[in-house]
Amino acid sequence: MIGGYEMAAEILAITKDIERNEWLELRKQGIGGSDVSAIAGLNKWRSPIQVYMDKLGELEETEMNEKMYWGTRLEDLVADEFSKRTGLKVRRRNAILRHPEYQFMLANLDRMIVGKNELLECKTAGEYAKGEWEGEDVPAPYLLQIQHYMAVTGADACWIAVLIGGSNFIYKRIERDEELIQYLIDIEKNFWENHVLKRIPPELDGSEASSELLKQLHPISEPNSEIELPSEADSMIVAIKQLKSDIDELTLQKDSYENQLKAMIGDFETGIASEHIVTWKSIISNRIDPENLKKDHPDIYFKYTKPSISRRFQIK
Repeated sequence: MIGGYEMAAEILAITKDIERNEWLELRKQGIGGSDVSAIAGLNKWRSPIQVYMDKLGELEETEMNEKMYWGTRLEDLVADEFSKRTGLKVRRRNAILRHPEYQFMLANLDRMIVGKNELLECKTAGEYAKGEWEGEDVPAPYLLQIQHYMAVTGADACWIAVLIGGSNFIYKRIERDEELIQYLIDIEKNFWENHVLKRIPPELDGSEASSELLKQLHPISEPNSEIELPSEADSMIVAIKQLKSDIDELTLQKDSYENQLKAMIGDFETGIASEHIVTWKSIISNRIDPENLKKDHPDIYFKYTKPSISRRFQIK
């Protein structure tokens, strides 16, 4: 039952007294709400290949960090405040749920609305993210997450409540979107059946998450080692060179416009256009001079210097 209504979802596991490690293993049996935006290419912190490797157990489990810890601790507070402000009663659903037809679709719900076929998702965010929540907006990763949950459970709507910067509380009601849900079912089905089950990794994308993953997987090169690249490498290299040429040309054009605007501003700090404000401010910053520090105080320099290893990518 979901707040007095029958849920469409099946129960994969009861989570009330489950250990975190067991819960993490159960999540590998399907795609959860937090995986969806990565699969769709809309998550700057995770890439499709990271989700793929996670489901196959090829990634180290992420340890509970401060952000995750406080997000979990504050969930009760956000849920209580939501009830207080809306008058809606909520309750937990201590289970991992799965779609009755597409059993690779899993859901871990924060809360359910009592007496309604509706859900509640609780979030916390930093002050820097407040612009993403203005008006009717909901950040894309969270929108996909709650539509995924509605797909799994059959819910008609999902509320999302967020505490921003520890002092700004917002809540919104998101209606079920059948068109978006069908899109999620299609991309999740393709990802699960054509990548995870067949053990065929998705292509690496250009996200920062993919770049960081490659650094973790291949941190150090073997000295004087070589490998023959496949035939498609040449077409990629040609494309990179063309894109670099295009970027250089566009950068030069951008810099030209910026210099013309700077010339218009001159010694002033701010320029007012009909629809924009342009600033060219003087900023004073103090930086350490490593060469002089090394020459004048080598003991201090070497005490606070440590070697770092990185890999430089070049095409010749």
